Amino acid sequence: MRIDRPPPGEEINTGPATNAREAASLILLRDSASGPEVLLVQRNPEQRFMGGAWVFPGGATHDEDAGFAATALRELEEEAGIAMGHSAAVAFSRWITPREVRIRFDTWFFVAEAPAGAEPACDGSECVDARWIRPADALALGERGELMLVFPTIKHLEQLATFTSVADALAAARGRTVEPVEPRVVERDGEGHVLLPGDPGYEDA
Repeated sequence: MRIDRPPPGEEINTGPATNAREAASLILLRDSASGPEVLLVQRNPEQRFMGGAWVFPGGATHDEDAGFAATALRELEEEAGIAMGHSAAVAFSRWITPREVRIRFDTWFFVAEAPAGAEPACDGSECVDARWIRPADALALGERGELMLVFPTIKHLEQLATFTSVADALAAARGRTVEPVEPRVVERDGEGHVLLPGDPGYEDA
């Protein structure tokens, strides 16, 4: 994937790699007549880090959090006003920000089914908008420049678009072994490109 400009706050790091902060995000799903929908929240455009981007609710862990799932569920409630029990979240993936980026996170992503009738209410500070949307529709809007989507969100939406129901997504999460994914950013012909493990050139980056 080509990067013409990093999202706000994702400045390229030309020095030693910074430590990745531990974090967690919650991929909240609900079924609809046309397939599963996912909850995306829009980060405040005034924020320095990823301002204006549409993401899954999430953030850095706190000392009082009882594990990564607790962080993801706390962030869901803080950012979108939806409270859930801790047993609802299933580990889905783990992504580590490339070492070539200045601000880095080691993020666990969890998937969960939304409570019946749950509607988001943004905090208005960190997040200013929210919407339920089919993953394929979010990707299409991102391609047209109508939603700002960052690389990890795009790759997760691509996976979510393959599921036919919330139950399908949860079964896939329960059946997988979560392995850390750390993309690399390389420069080719003056442009930044993101490589994933297994891509040609990743090991040499």
